[in-house]
Amino acid sequence: MAQREETAAATAPTSQDGEDLENLEDPKKLKELVELPPFEIVTGERLPANFFKFQFRNVEYSSGRNKTFLCYVVEAQSKGGQVQASRGYLEDEHISAHAEEAFFNTIVPAFDPALRYLVTWYVSSSPCAACADRIVRTLNKTKNLRLLLLAGRLFMWEEPEIQAALRKLKEAGCKLRIMKPQDFEYVWQNFVEQEEGESKAFEPWEDIQENFLYYDEKLADILK
Repeated sequence: MAQREETAAATAPTSQDGEDLENLEDPKKLKELVELPPFEIVTGERLPANFFKFQFRNVEYSSGRNKTFLCYVVEAQSKGGQVQASRGYLEDEHISAHAEEAFFNTIVPAFDPALRYLVTWYVSSSPCAACADRIVRTLNKTKNLRLLLLAGRLFMWEEPEIQAALRKLKEAGCKLRIMKPQDFEYVWQNFVEQEEGESKAFEPWEDIQENFLYYDEKLADILK
């Protein structure tokens, strides 16, 4: 799919860090920013704090948030019970490959068939139908993989196609739930860059709990 946010086209353009550009006075500079080429898949261990604060915010109307940020934890367990863990994050621009697709193309191929893997995703929004289909296909053929997917927001949840895709994820064994305030705090502490090497406390936004309950109810209705 070429877009992830149904309202994005009708809103003011945004920069890479989600900052509104509508107040720029130079029309030429604004044109240059709007015509930036598609972002490539970006990987790393920690994302910038301003990206997190804008992209992960669990607002109901997510205009301008046309990227997916995917933070992951991979736990590999051997038959002897020993566990190895790794983590990182991926981000995308939806004109190019999606972050979910990038995870399966770059991370999963390195999996050892002799090990069992528990993968946890913290994503800024739930998958589109195409990415949901890829998740289902990967889970069906990768029997040593279990996936827990925590989404900050539901993407276009009113669309029948998206609702069907979410139900297929559940049927394939993917555990789905909405990120709680403590999940956002976990991402902040473990995946967000801290200035000058000092950890800053997570500051929840005013409606974080209310929006969690809103999306949690919608997801429960879809999956029942």
